[in-house]
Amino acid sequence: MAVDRLLPTEESTDLLALVRDLCVHELAPYAAQAEESETFPRDAFRTLGKAGLLGLPYPEQYGGAEQPYEVYLQMLEEVAAAWMSVGVGVSVHTMTSYGLATFGTEEQRARLLPEMIGGEMLGAYALSEPQAGSDISGMTTRAVRDGDSYVLTGTKAWISHGSHADFYTTFARTSEDPNRGISAFHVRASAEGLSFGAPERKMGLTGSTTTLVNYDQVRIPAENLIGAVGDGMRIALSALDSGRLGIAACAVGLAQAALDVAAAYALERQQFGQAIADFQGVQFLLADMAAAVESARATYLQAARRRDLGRPFTQQAAIAKLICTDTAMKVTTDAVQVLGGYGYTREFPAERYMREAKVTQIFEGTNQIQRLVISRDLLRSVR
Repeated sequence: MAVDRLLPTEESTDLLALVRDLCVHELAPYAAQAEESETFPRDAFRTLGKAGLLGLPYPEQYGGAEQPYEVYLQMLEEVAAAWMSVGVGVSVHTMTSYGLATFGTEEQRARLLPEMIGGEMLGAYALSEPQAGSDISGMTTRAVRDGDSYVLTGTKAWISHGSHADFYTTFARTSEDPNRGISAFHVRASAEGLSFGAPERKMGLTGSTTTLVNYDQVRIPAENLIGAVGDGMRIALSALDSGRLGIAACAVGLAQAALDVAAAYALERQQFGQAIADFQGVQFLLADMAAAVESARATYLQAARRRDLGRPFTQQAAIAKLICTDTAMKVTTDAVQVLGGYGYTREFPAERYMREAKVTQIFEGTNQIQRLVISRDLLRSVR
């Protein structure tokens, strides 16, 4: 079912029509097979890139579409509803480009950003490590200045697009300073010494490759330092605020897809001489699913509108990520229940949606971490 969206301009309405057409014809028909075969959807990203959809929130002068986050996230939701791995991939790519777009110098933006968001390249966000996930301060990957270069050594973990990305926004320790000891770097995939682990064998999002990324004396130009030395923590946390909104929108798209499957099945499935949609128990279950999806959508849009107005949105982003991903898990589980035995088979997409929903409660900061972010921001404001 097409979502009746409130968009701010005629341009964004036309953009939505383009996105929906691509979702129907270029994404949805290929999703199930690609996820089954664990095939990375690079062609899908190229298709979106050619349509200008890999740089939606970034300035037109660098090749972006300069759309408000409110619009970008609703486009992202449509993509995720059609193919979750691609939706998450667009979110990751957008977050990967954020650091340089926001904190880079004018020279860096002019030199690097057009190709980063122009549609041909795909980014990866190299922050987490085997022993440093939500605890960024535990990072051990190091970057040492050597003349006009930095030399990076260490290992990153759980990196989406690992081995497929064209560039990696990489965070590495440049000193032992507890507050300003981490810096951010733009690393090209062609850099010598960069290698990758075997793809993780995951419960869901099997089309989205996730690997270790190894930096073995990787030498990069010093001019590819993003921001100042020691700005890495600030860049990472700022990017995560926006990235969490991307995951929230993807989670809502997934929940909407599950609701659509459940509602359509309930109208078709006959039991005791009538469609199961005629039974109040099923009607109430569908109503609760619909209310949860609509409420979650409103939550991420509220956070996006604050971002577009330049107002603080860290707490709202954490709330959106928490609410939207918990909603995705609940709604996809209920969709399986509506389909009954068929929901447990791979003949219907409900079981895949349920598997894909789980990781949304984990990446970009677990939902337990979101509760910490929310509570700390709340208590800070009342002290």
